Amino acid sequence: MAGTSTVAVHADRNVHPSHAVAPPIYQTATFWADCADTFARVAAESRGKDFYTRYGNPNHAQVSAVVAELEGTETAMVTASGMAALTTSVLGLVSAGDHVIGQKATYGGTASVLLNLLPRLGISTTVVDQTDSEAFERALTPKTRLILVESPSNPLLQVTDLSGVAALAKAHNVITLADNTFATPLNSRPADLGIDVVWHSATKYLNGHTDVSAGVLAGPAEILNRIWDTGVLTGATLGPFDAWLLLRGMRTLPLRVERHNANGLAIAEALENHPAVAKVHYPGLPSHPQHELARKQMSGFGGVLALELNGGFDAADAFLGRLKYSRRSASLGGVESLAVHPASMWRGMLSAQQIAESGVPLGLVRLAAGTEDTADLVADVMAAADEIAAISA
Repeated sequence: MAGTSTVAVHADRNVHPSHAVAPPIYQTATFWADCADTFARVAAESRGKDFYTRYGNPNHAQVSAVVAELEGTETAMVTASGMAALTTSVLGLVSAGDHVIGQKATYGGTASVLLNLLPRLGISTTVVDQTDSEAFERALTPKTRLILVESPSNPLLQVTDLSGVAALAKAHNVITLADNTFATPLNSRPADLGIDVVWHSATKYLNGHTDVSAGVLAGPAEILNRIWDTGVLTGATLGPFDAWLLLRGMRTLPLRVERHNANGLAIAEALENHPAVAKVHYPGLPSHPQHELARKQMSGFGGVLALELNGGFDAADAFLGRLKYSRRSASLGGVESLAVHPASMWRGMLSAQQIAESGVPLGLVRLAAGTEDTADLVADVMAAADEIAAISA
């Protein structure tokens, strides 16, 4: 494979080629065919690009070509959001009576799918501590059909042993689905470790500019065709212009991730021993309990970190209010730094009991370092932490 920067720029060159250097936006709902045989062929094609945009679009195909090459998978597909990628996958791969295993620490939307949506559909679920590799095996039942993993996890940055989970699943004929949003394919390629299907909220790092809501899936054609069949029915379709914006964002993914990695590590190191901070969660720190596993399956550690403030909920809120560059906002992965209080954000998705059971401390702040100058971001968080420490003294 060529280098990742080359792949990000050229992997889609032969998808719907034209003489335009910048790909055109195929802002059309439908396509015409020049004969009955052609029409019949494109109408039956999975993940096509020349029939009807709900089925596929040239801009979708271009994004998919780049994602598949970056993730090292046979193929890829796009959806209207990261949650659409997840829910379409789950609905396409499991049925009533099946069993799904997920992680205890995971994104709130994923947790809600596991705890709230799937049980309503007659699908049983079990969530496990993903830091305990044997927990996945203990949770297996004869009806287990799918294992959902996320590494690093949102928001606690816990690391899952992807190769261990993949080997276990393959031995029991269970499909694995990994959320690679935090790591990106630049820092981790789950398919290389045996994971079947990889998904992203492409709204985040893949797009990188906070102006698109999108999801992507990458994996074997046989599995993605099953998911695509469901996606056609649910209509979780990404608009052509959004797909074009996503493609444009991915051109600079390798350049951006390099800065995100540097900024995330620098902030984590600066805050680790600050008196206002009880704990910093970042897999790039040697103090992280799974640092060695992270080093084994990641080439970089990303721009997201979480810190627990001494003083709990109120201290976390006060810290966010004192940041100059990191805006108080959901999401991550853009060129601008963002910060959020997960315990506040997830109240709309999970009950108070479910939040408590997730293990997310009330004083936890998730910082998503952007691509600003490293020194400026470090100075900003240190100033905010100093003020919190002075108030508490």
